[in-house]
Amino acid sequence: MTDEEFEELSEKLQYGLRLAERRMLEEKALHGQDIVVCGDDNIIKRIPAQEALDNLNKLFPF
Repeated sequence: MTDEEFEELSEKLQYGLRLAERRMLEEKALHGQDIVVCGDDNIIKRIPAQEALDNLNKLFPF
């Protein structure tokens, strides 16, 4: 596998993972559910899925 092919595969995988995460968050937000996250401070907490979806939309708008 060449470096170019590897880069293309990596980009496709990253896109697919972001899409799957977005769909999961959309479904949970639709039902008013929370998700469990761990921040940079290593503290585990629950946040509304809508909040996580809003943050994801800021980082990776589709």
